[in-house]
Amino acid sequence: MRVILEAKVRKKPFLPIEAESIIPRNFLKGTDLAVYEGNKERKLVDLFRISVEGTAVTPEKIEVVLKGDTSRVKRIGEYMDAGKITISGDVGMHCGNFMSGGDIEILGNADAWLGREMRGGYILCHGNAGHYCASGYRGEKTGMQGGRVEVLGNAGDYCAEYLTGGEVHIHGSCGDMAGVEMKGGQFIIDGDATRPCGNMKDGTCMIFGTVRQMLPTFERIGTKKLPDRKVTVTVYKGDVANRGKGIMMVKGTGRSDE
Repeated sequence: MRVILEAKVRKKPFLPIEAESIIPRNFLKGTDLAVYEGNKERKLVDLFRISVEGTAVTPEKIEVVLKGDTSRVKRIGEYMDAGKITISGDVGMHCGNFMSGGDIEILGNADAWLGREMRGGYILCHGNAGHYCASGYRGEKTGMQGGRVEVLGNAGDYCAEYLTGGEVHIHGSCGDMAGVEMKGGQFIIDGDATRPCGNMKDGTCMIFGTVRQMLPTFERIGTKKLPDRKVTVTVYKGDVANRGKGIMMVKGTGRSDE
């Protein structure tokens, strides 16, 4: 079953749409769902042209496809547990909040807090991701706990903050303080990063570009060959300022102890 939602042209396109109701499970009972445009409750049909192809009896068999300008549509896939969501363009903040299962594919860019506090499932973003990708919300001490987030472009600041479990893979570069407060999981950055993994407690971070402003509170413990990458990385343990036991593998930092 495919549910196709094509965003209508709005008189006030700058207003955000809160659309946490857009998850595959909710379409088992039809398309009579509510969203908020600004502070006004709207029916889904007021903001989207809706078409349905086929039928399904379980959410695993449902794909929701969003078309048109969805850059201001927030919270798509919140608490999603099964099925698939495909977003043909850009998506707003908080896509995949608390997701525990299923797949979300974003063909454009994602705004901040992509995969916030995710528990399971898979998110693939073909473009760039904003700040706080795969992190916890402000004030929370636990970020992503499971599943996988993959960004083919770059990510902003504080990517994978408080990462506790699962895997985050950024094919491009990250902004400032990536992996800060990591508690577990695996974090891979193919590009560059600035001041990564501060106050890291556990988990593994691999950075295959250049680390700018490498924190001095990581202890060099050796080198390691990674045959699948055909590269030798420098291995650090830390953050020792926090008695951390995390592992950070870095291709290049400019530190004199490499």
